[in-house]
Order: sequence, then structure tokens, then C-alpha cells
Amino acid sequence: METATSVNGLTQSASKEEHQDPASLFFPNQRKKQTSSEKSLLYGVLKSPQFARKWFVRGGIALVATVAIGLLTSEWRVGITLGLFTLVGATVYGSRRESEIPRWRKPSAAQRRTEAQLKVMKQLGYRVLHARAVPGGNGQIDHFIVGRRGAFAIDSEAWDKRLPLRNKLEQLYHGRFSKNARIDEALEEARRAQELISEELGRDIRVRASLAIYGPRMPWDSHRLRGVDIITGTKVRKWLRSGRDRLNEQEIEEIHRAAEKALPPRY
Repeated sequence: METATSVNGLTQSASKEEHQDPASLFFPNQRKKQTSSEKSLLYGVLKSPQFARKWFVRGGIALVATVAIGLLTSEWRVGITLGLFTLVGATVYGSRRESEIPRWRKPSAAQRRTEAQLKVMKQLGYRVLHARAVPGGNGQIDHFIVGRRGAFAIDSEAWDKRLPLRNKLEQLYHGRFSKNARIDEALEEARRAQELISEELGRDIRVRASLAIYGPRMPWDSHRLRGVDIITGTKVRKWLRSGRDRLNEQEIEEIHRAAEKALPPRY
């Protein structure tokens, strides 16, 4: 598989990772030890006022449900059990509805679903930007991600699940409709972002283009077509871990800062 990002030369940390267990490289969430930066990042999320407020509200809803059901049924075990289910349901619903994109520009359902997956990757040290404009054109990158495996541009799409998706002679069809124009658009956005970020950094990088598709069933988790990775929408995290690049923390932060400057917020 092609690497997502190329950086001139190998860094010291990158060379060290080559001696790690291969399973730990491809599945970073299964590493036995966290780096200090990952621990500090997770600690910062846990102690934030927004995090505490969210859990206070969810806990209040679960407590009300527990008391109400317990009083109605006179069975407090049932009330506690259903209260826990309420807490889990509120957590899942909230994670899907919350978005880092400004409230007055409501993201699409597909964008929210991808964003929910990327929240997990942020806890593993990945840096994420949402809804970024691409200067020099009218395009938008829904999600720009940079992490240990490289830099990625993802556009999220919700297509009719009733129509099959197939690759025919390097042509992507959704039912009888060609999607090549959408693929080429995503590739052009990623290439333009690559040029702008490289110019801002003063060195060349590569940004890997992709489309996360929700709706139609696909015979693959990810498939590279016309220079763009076509991803099953629910497999975004798995795809991000498949890259073979090895970026250290400093490189990740540098690319992230350059992307913030080169790709202004769309909204």
C-alpha cells in the first residue's frame, strides 16, 4: 500500500519504531504503554470543563430515569439497570450529534459519523481539522488528519444504499451513475492542500486523498481508484492505521500548524 505522507529523510524516532513489534505498529490502540504526550492529551480532555459538563448532564438524565422507573415498578434493581442503559444511550447519541464545526453550519450526517470516529484517533495523538477551505478553488476538505501514519484528506459522502457500488475498468459507478467526477474533485483538493502545506513547511509532504462512503454496501474496506482511496464509511479508523509512514510528534505538530495556516476554516 502506498504511504500517506513522505518526509525528507528518516527521523530518529521513525527508525526506532521499525524495531517495535509489528502488531503494535498497525494497532496503536493495543500498545501496552502510552507515550507521555498521549497521557497528557487524554488527561487534558478528561479535566476540561466541557467534558465535566457533558457527563454531569448525562448522569442527571440517568439518575432521573433510575428514580422514575424505580418508583413506578418498586424494583430498584430494574431502575438501576435501565438507568445505566439510559446513560449509555445518552453517551452514544451525544457523541454522534456533537460536532467541532460551528453550530450555525450544521454538518451532514456523513460528516458527523466520520467526525465521531476521528475523536477516538485524537486520543491516540492524531491531529484533526474539519471543514477546511482550499484556497484557489471552491472545494472543501471535510476532514484533514495528520498522525503517526501520515497526512490524510477525507471527504464524507452519504449515497443511496439501494444502489450498488462497483468498480468497472477504473470507473466507479453508483448504480448507473458515474462518480469519477467526485473522485477527481477529491484528488484535486488533496493535491492542492499538499502544495500549500508543503510551501508553508518549506519541505515536501504528501496528503493522501480519500472518500468515506456511507450507504451502499461495498465489497472492500478500502480500495484505491484513480489516486483516491474509496473507504467504507465505518472503517475510517482502520484505514488511517494502514499507512506505513512514521512521523514523530514534532513532525505531526509542524504539519498540523502548517495546515491550519494553509487551509482556512470554511465556516
